[in-house]
Amino acid sequence: MKSTFQYRQELIRNPEKSSSVFNIFPRFLDTKGLVLQDFELLFGVETSAKLLEKWGSSLKHKVIGEAKNLTQSFHLSRLIESAEQCESSQEVTEWDSDMSSLLLLLYLLPPPSSGKKNIVKISVQEALNHIVRFHKSCCSFDDVLRAGQTTQPYILAVGTLKNCIHDYYIIVDGQLIPCKAMSSLAAFDELFKAHYVFGISYDAALHSMYTFLQTTVYNIDVGVTHESPRVRDLRAKILN
Repeated sequence: MKSTFQYRQELIRNPEKSSSVFNIFPRFLDTKGLVLQDFELLFGVETSAKLLEKWGSSLKHKVIGEAKNLTQSFHLSRLIESAEQCESSQEVTEWDSDMSSLLLLLYLLPPPSSGKKNIVKISVQEALNHIVRFHKSCCSFDDVLRAGQTTQPYILAVGTLKNCIHDYYIIVDGQLIPCKAMSSLAAFDELFKAHYVFGISYDAALHSMYTFLQTTVYNIDVGVTHESPRVRDLRAKILN
């Protein structure tokens, strides 16, 4: 697959051919790690490792701290509680600590208002489903794939409970791409990278969140990418 990387990139950059990438390269649908491989070929090992290196060591606790300064709601309070729980805690009822802390970014950088052209306003709760969805391990994938209405990727977390996940997939254009990830943080890392590997624009509701990750965490196109005042403000707070 490495030898065909350049050809793959040419396909993805061609609007008339980009939709055929899974037909030409079906290994994406049954081989773990290909999204990680292509992202690394695009940006290098150092950039590829940034989220996994930075999140637990410094960023996670700062994000939780900033989320505590927001006006609290029932759902936000539960997410903060889950983010602060240790992984072995039996009290966790939502997503695990890493996924919960990552989802807090959406509360800090919420979907844009409906005043913007061609943007339908949705709530933070609705937008969370654009990032990750839970799928019980005993259920078929058929309904999920048939309901693939969005071209923007999201994580399908498969397990018995939200905090007990044993497999992660990225859904793209109704296709199920198995993640190499064994943790929620690594799955989120693959989700972000899928945008670049397949040439997919950010979901409008998640644009600020992904832009923050792109410029602040992965350091991609810093100074070139347009950032909203909220993104710049959060970066200043997180990096101080």
